[in-house]
Amino acid sequence: MTTVNYDITIIGGGPVGMALALVLRDSGISTLLLEARGMPDEVDDPRPLALSHGSRLILQRLGVWQKLSQNTSIETIHVSNRGGLGRTVLTPKDAGVPSLGYVVNYHDLYRSMHQTLQNCGTVYLTGANVTQFDTDKDYGHVQFEHQGEQKNVTAKLLVLADGGRLSAQIEDINYETHDYEQWAVVANVKAELSQSGIAYERFTPDGPVALLPSGDNFALVWTVSPTAAKEIIALDETSFLIRLHQHFGDRVGKFIGAGKRSGFPLALKYAKPNTSQRIALIGNAAQTLHPVAGQGFNLGLRDAYELANEVLKTFKTHKEIGTPEMLAIYSQQRQIDSAAGRVFTDSLIKLFSNDNPLIKHACGFGLSALDCFPPIKRFVARRMIFGARG
Repeated sequence: MTTVNYDITIIGGGPVGMALALVLRDSGISTLLLEARGMPDEVDDPRPLALSHGSRLILQRLGVWQKLSQNTSIETIHVSNRGGLGRTVLTPKDAGVPSLGYVVNYHDLYRSMHQTLQNCGTVYLTGANVTQFDTDKDYGHVQFEHQGEQKNVTAKLLVLADGGRLSAQIEDINYETHDYEQWAVVANVKAELSQSGIAYERFTPDGPVALLPSGDNFALVWTVSPTAAKEIIALDETSFLIRLHQHFGDRVGKFIGAGKRSGFPLALKYAKPNTSQRIALIGNAAQTLHPVAGQGFNLGLRDAYELANEVLKTFKTHKEIGTPEMLAIYSQQRQIDSAAGRVFTDSLIKLFSNDNPLIKHACGFGLSALDCFPPIKRFVARRMIFGARG
């Protein structure tokens, strides 16, 4: 069996893996991107993605943003606590940016990134299932099945962007996991009152419920218990809309339409460390966060961007890619941003998802205080948008 050699092999060809490949294009670095799923037209994923303004800047540099068929700007974020006093409102002026963020469709982003990758030197194989991989001090070795054939490749650096499926097999990487015992129910919903550009994050004892502007409608992310999630998904449309209105309140009037509903379990999971011998983890392979405040994908995109920049810097100085020294620099660079994202989202859930009246009032006071002190609001907003460095 013939073995093909690359500088970098990326396992996981979703948006985070493709972002890494796009930064490295036309650099002289040979890159192989392996994706287990089919072509973008065969991948139907209706999930909404909340992109920060910082992520938009990255996608613009990659030439992807211009290819998106639709994006909805988030001009206001309204944060409230059901059953408690206090709220805060964030605007672009608070953060010093033209827009707080944007809502796009996952499938649209996937298709646009794949289109951008064409004819740029990256070898992108879909339907490629990795069956085995290992490393030694000089190379990573990958065996995968593609179109009924077993193939072998080696690379100076293996990057796992597969959501953590394979990285769990690496002996010196351990995962810290916390099950929130919650599910997220997602759907596109239509409300009686049109409020273009406003995103709502409403905390309840069961978990947060978010409404993100998506065209003329909203993308819903509703956090509930696993039992409630199954009940909600099984409801007929009329019963679902009534239950959502009872839970969310009257800020957008009654809900008058809903698309297909789906749900998935929520957990905090992160790798310690995020590198190993000739291996780097990015995206959900490095950390999976609660969807509150929409930090997860944005954090993964910054993983890809910073790893690519470190690879390019190493390559341009004629040093070897994938060495312990290079990976130590990348790991240190990402440590603060990743930890801050974890602590921020985890703290929000633990503080706001409870029935304790004292904690509820304290959280309400905190929201009001945030709204009254512009410097603090700017500090929080810029770190939500650009990561720990603000």
